[in-house]
Order: sequence, then C-alpha cells, then structure tokens
Amino acid sequence: MSNKRDYYEVLGLTKNATTEDIKNAYRKLALQYHPDRNKSPGAEEKFKEISEAYAVLSDAEKRKRYDTYGHVGAEEVFRGSEANFDEIFRDMGFGGFRDIFEQIFERGGGFGFGGFDPFGFGRAQRRRGRDLLYDMELSLRDVLKGRKEDIEVPRLERCSTCAGTGAAPGTQPRKCSVCNGQGQTRRVYNQGRFSTFVSVEPCRTCRGQGQIIDRPCDNCGGSGSVRTKKKIRLEIPPGVEDGMTLQLSGEGEPPEQGHGQGQPGDLLVRIHVAPDPQFERLQDGNLLHNLGLKFTDLVLGTEVKVPAVEGTEKLKIPQGTQPNTVMKIKGKGLPRYGSSGRGDLLVRVNVKVPTKLNDRQKWLLKELDRELDNDND
Repeated sequence: MSNKRDYYEVLGLTKNATTEDIKNAYRKLALQYHPDRNKSPGAEEKFKEISEAYAVLSDAEKRKRYDTYGHVGAEEVFRGSEANFDEIFRDMGFGGFRDIFEQIFERGGGFGFGGFDPFGFGRAQRRRGRDLLYDMELSLRDVLKGRKEDIEVPRLERCSTCAGTGAAPGTQPRKCSVCNGQGQTRRVYNQGRFSTFVSVEPCRTCRGQGQIIDRPCDNCGGSGSVRTKKKIRLEIPPGVEDGMTLQLSGEGEPPEQGHGQGQPGDLLVRIHVAPDPQFERLQDGNLLHNLGLKFTDLVLGTEVKVPAVEGTEKLKIPQGTQPNTVMKIKGKGLPRYGSSGRGDLLVRVNVKVPTKLNDRQKWLLKELDRELDNDND
C-alpha cells in the first residue's frame, strides 16, 4: 500500500473541489514553499509534494483515475502537466516550469520515485545549457535613471574546433549501445494492476552522456566547451528593487557536450541596492528623508531645501509644525518598476535639540518658558 499522503489533503481540499479551487490552493502553497522564496529545511520536499498533487488533480483524466484507483505509477504523475504549471509560475513571476524543476532534479531531488525523472530532465535528455548568476550593486541614482554597463562574464563557450561535439575534427561521437543513447539505464519491476515501479541510474558505459567519443578534441579535451569571458551589455531598467533577478535569455552556458544544437542557458542578474545615508526606500517608489530643524523653525515656520535623489527640493514648513510630522513632495521618489509614474519623497520633520547653550540662550529659553506658562494660565 502506498505511504503517500492523500492528494486532496496535501492541498487542503475536499474531494468536491473545483478546478479553480485546486489551482488557487496550489498557487498559495507554491508561493509559500517555492525554493526561490523558502530556504527552510523541508520546504523543497513540501514543494515537490504539492506539485505532485497538483499535477494529478489539475488533470481531469488523471484525477478520475486517482479517485477510482488511488496513487498511480511514477511515469503517469507529471506526464503532460507542463502547461498547467507554466501558467501558474508565470502569474507568480517565477521562472518557467522547466527552470524550477530542472534545478530541483540537478540538486539530486527527484520526486521520491527512486531516481526516476518524470519530465525527461535527466542529464542525457537535457537540451539546454546551465544558467549563470551575476550579482550587481546599484545606487538609488541607478534605480532612478536605470544603468547601462558592459560586464565580462566567465562562462563556458562551445568549442570552435569541434563545434561542441567533443570529438576530434573529422570524427563524430557514436551512440552508446548499452543505453541506446539515453544516458541512463532503467529497470521496470513489480508491475501491478495500478502501479509501476522504476529504477533508473546513469549509464555506466557512457557515464550518462548517451554517446562515446573515441578520439577527443585536443582543444577542449572532449568536453565540447572551453572556458572564456564574454562581454555582455547590461541594461538595468529604472525602478528595480533590491533582491530582484533580471533574466537575459540565451546568455548562459551552452548545452552539455553531445547536445550542441540545444539552447544555451540564461544569465540571471541579481540586483543589490546599496543603502543610502539620506533616504529610506519604502513601497511603491516612495522615499523617506529625516529632516532635523531648529525648534524656532517649527514654531515660526520657514522654507528649507531638502535633498532629493537628483538635486534638492524646496519645502515650506508651516508655523507651528509638530515634531514627527511627515510632509510630501509629490513625484520626487523613485520610478515604479513595471508601471508608470514615480513615488513621492516623504520628509519627516524632527527637532534638533542643542547640546550646549551659553548663559544668554539659557535665560532667553527660561523667559520663553515663563511666557508660555502665563499664556496657559
């Protein structure tokens, strides 16, 4: 008997849940446990579990079989489910279906299927190169205006001598006869009426490549790639936020040796916005500046210049302004990423209390205090 939890229980649903209920439940849980957001122990396993439940319950035919027979064989769970996941991941702003599940499998994840790869993302099947990560630090001025910069990214490039095949010029790799070019060997056993168990491991003859190179290329040593640095033009749009990752399609590494016709990976640019001594960044493009003024400025009123991300702005302080009052300079914040317009510059007024006073200043303050006391009598 299977020790898997009930799929409806995994998603917190009842058996009469609608298709929309299933999608909303998965969307909520995927946001909570997505590996890009949740690094706590057990989060990735939870993400796999809810994804398996969604792959079955979001498909009418699979759901019908599950309701009738229970858990199905490993090969049936995710087959044909890519479109369902892609829609949800795009809506949530994460990478595509293949990106996230490929990362999980490359970390040795699997879905508890004894190493079985239900998506065909195994090493021998992968037709896409690895993604690269580049960290970039920006100032608030960069966030305001955007930034264009040429960077050099260390990465693997397809070997020009062998065109990425790994074989010496004039020769070609040959398909592994043991795994028939699949890169993995599979054994099916314990076939019951409703389940299939599969044991999969990399092919030992070709070491998971699916092919054998008799004469390796001298330039790349048979790997099909050489390490180099590529100059890439980065264009950071205005309004980006700290921790945001921008994706440059096709600027990652080429496919693994043996898959020279596949697509290269992507370059992921992770944004770090440096703290600014004058401004605190708030939501929706707003900035906060703390302004220290003299007591007399608040009592009598004044006009001051306050710093902005670009230059300075005039701000009128009305007579009788109270400490901690927040005043707004409209449209002088940062651009709102993904939408039009700019946030506001918020100025919090504080009192600068003098630490040293001469005798006359002390006398004047005491006189003022007495006058104020008399006015309140």
